[in-house]
Amino acid sequence: VQLQASGGGSVQPGGSLRLSCAVSGSIFSLNVMGWYRQAPGKQRELVAAMISNGRTNYAESVKGRFTISRDNAKNTVYLQMNSLKPEDTAVYYCKLSQRGMHYWGKGTLVTVSS
Repeated sequence: VQLQASGGGSVQPGGSLRLSCAVSGSIFSLNVMGWYRQAPGKQRELVAAMISNGRTNYAESVKGRFTISRDNAKNTVYLQMNSLKPEDTAVYYCKLSQRGMHYWGKGTLVTVSS
């Protein structure tokens, strides 16, 4: 299983970005796909996750601003990030969990700065 994240970049506060994570390989029908982030000097944290049945979970800090979605036909998960803040600056990682296994993609850097 391989995950390829894309869509990071630099944006001003209040701006928007959309991250994508394409998954290839053996994907089972029951799984969890999520986005995590790691800011400099901080631990990696969950941003948003979506179970294959559509149930979602968000970090309190991004509720109302970020939206996770997935296209199962394309094996792709997205993270729409609106109203970005400087504190959202981090390397964002996508993760697939299935059958007790966890797979990570390489990170994509998001920088929010004026």
